[in-house]
Amino acid sequence: MNINNIQSVRVLYRDQEVGTLTCDRLGICCFEYGKEWLATGFSLSPLKLPLKSGIFKADYHPFNGNFGVFEDSLPGGYGEFLLKKVLKRDGINFASLLPVQKLSLVGRSGMGALCYIPETKIIAESFSGSFDKIQQTINDILTERSDTEAGLLYRQSGNSGGARPKCVFADADGHWIVKFRDIHDRHDIGQIEYDYNMAARACGIDVPDFKLFNGKYFGVRRFDLSPSGERLHVATASGLLNEPITPPKMDYHTLLQLTGYLTQSAQAVEQQFRRMVFNVYAKNYDDHARNFSFICLDGKWTLSPAYDLTNDDTLGEHATTVNFKGLPTDQDMIFVGRNIKMSEKRCKEIIAEVRDGVRVLDKYL
Repeated sequence: MNINNIQSVRVLYRDQEVGTLTCDRLGICCFEYGKEWLATGFSLSPLKLPLKSGIFKADYHPFNGNFGVFEDSLPGGYGEFLLKKVLKRDGINFASLLPVQKLSLVGRSGMGALCYIPETKIIAESFSGSFDKIQQTINDILTERSDTEAGLLYRQSGNSGGARPKCVFADADGHWIVKFRDIHDRHDIGQIEYDYNMAARACGIDVPDFKLFNGKYFGVRRFDLSPSGERLHVATASGLLNEPITPPKMDYHTLLQLTGYLTQSAQAVEQQFRRMVFNVYAKNYDDHARNFSFICLDGKWTLSPAYDLTNDDTLGEHATTVNFKGLPTDQDMIFVGRNIKMSEKRCKEIIAEVRDGVRVLDKYL
């Protein structure tokens, strides 16, 4: 199939048709829910694609004419880097593709429950080998020593986003995302993320199951799959708000308001506040809008487990500001909490709990 001939894709939720996504002559996406989905389904993105008849047209910015919820399906960072290499060998410029053509490359292989048909398959098989072999191959590709297996690694990445190299993996305990070192990472980066997740759990933060593979590769259980392996609809704050991460400009005011609006749960808002406090005290500055997600099951939205919790202060300040400050104080966090109707007493209690809990991470701070 010639990918340049694709001008529209059918959007599926698992195997059920949701609607049609089409690009106009300027490359701007238009989406329309199908009649059956309107009768029995739910909104994929309540703020931008409410469940109603008619054609929705995307803004050009910030996702080059795509809707944020579908942009979530595309690989970012490491996955996009690999995909560009694979396409370049076939004479295809990734940047010149329409959003629907990029989604066709994702097809049924992305994270979450959304699929895109027709599917353009470029790699039929996945990488086979030990985690150490995967790490060495990643190093070879990132240092430009070799890129012959870029396609196999891309297939194995599951179209996941983020800067760190990843692969999807299944064993007797379930389905996992396993992270590998970037060439600029510390050699103990896996142990660091493991320790951060241990600390986060001790601080009352909901994190997925996690473990170290081979004592050094951090793995986290996939929360876009149910315990029985059924695909779940997951959307990031970036996708739901049409909020870019380059440059990052979201504030925790907005994130907490989104959490309350979607979940209608004071407990979820309090959990999100707790994650904000953890990120501040643990110096996780890479807290951009794609690092917060929500899960929708049968039309009910819940807060996803926390993820990408690690020591990343290379940015110098938080990607998501607190009361519009990149290096906030306790008073800034309390102000954000009070703005979403939390009591000052409860805000202070959570701050004290998290501050005490992150002391185990002092060696990294």
